[in-house]
Amino acid sequence: MPCITELRSLFYPNGIKIIPKDIYNLLTPEALAHLIMGDGSVRLHGLVICTNNFSLEDVVRLINVLMIRYRLDCNLRLIRRQNNKIEPTIYIRQSSMPLLRTIVTPYFHPFMLYKLGL
Repeated sequence: MPCITELRSLFYPNGIKIIPKDIYNLLTPEALAHLIMGDGSVRLHGLVICTNNFSLEDVVRLINVLMIRYRLDCNLRLIRRQNNKIEPTIYIRQSSMPLLRTIVTPYFHPFMLYKLGL
């Protein structure tokens, strides 16, 4: 399918998974919902988006979009694995959860609402 091929070329140039430089325009509310449904995990005090396999630069780019475009209060968390590899994840604070739910709930599958704490 041409539309999938186009997306793959944006997110996997040279076979390596990245966050495209144009993520501001690509990360629609529906795309954000799919990101959370696939890689989100509700926590007692917010939500984590598992971005462990992206570069630090890519994760910072994504955080900037979440903060600027969606006004979400989020930060970078660096997780040290047993092999001493440091992996970046995104933490969205509890204070932003009501706004986040408003943005993405219309696009969420009902079985996935638990990822928003619903």
